[in-house]
Amino acid sequence: MKKLLCWLVFTALAVPAFAGEAPPSREHLAPPGWEGSYHGIHYSPVVKIGDRVIVSGIPAIEGDNDEAKVRWMFNQLQRHLEQAGATLEDVVELTSFHVARDHAEFRERIEPVLRVHREFFKDHYPAWTAVGTSALFSVDAPMELRAEAVIGSGRAPRADIPQPERKPAAQP
Repeated sequence: MKKLLCWLVFTALAVPAFAGEAPPSREHLAPPGWEGSYHGIHYSPVVKIGDRVIVSGIPAIEGDNDEAKVRWMFNQLQRHLEQAGATLEDVVELTSFHVARDHAEFRERIEPVLRVHREFFKDHYPAWTAVGTSALFSVDAPMELRAEAVIGSGRAPRADIPQPERKPAAQP
């Protein structure tokens, strides 16, 4: 009887330790036309973990010039996010990789990116890190973009960031 009582007490104490929440599910997704990335190159274009969405690097490869390629890339980002139930408004972080020989070329090549970025992110701005590199996997791509989003986080973004103060012009 004592053994049975000890076993019952031990079981009662152990059950709550194993009754924690299950880990969030993980889905591997690919928008139509991107299935080859998963099956051929063995990477997931989109991974969804609960309400978190991770979008692998999308190369800017379609278009007649850098700006058109960048616009195509941002449109692809939108498609990738939609595949997981997210929107551009839900994006919390961008990481971009830009092919450039030096700082001057980097600054020159990022100008069309800034113009297109403003078209897609009009009133909220995700965290963004831009990295220069000597080459990308896609030969003709001037850049590649990866993103992270949290589904629903863009419904009511808040940015209480004051405008910077202008420094007075230098006196002659």
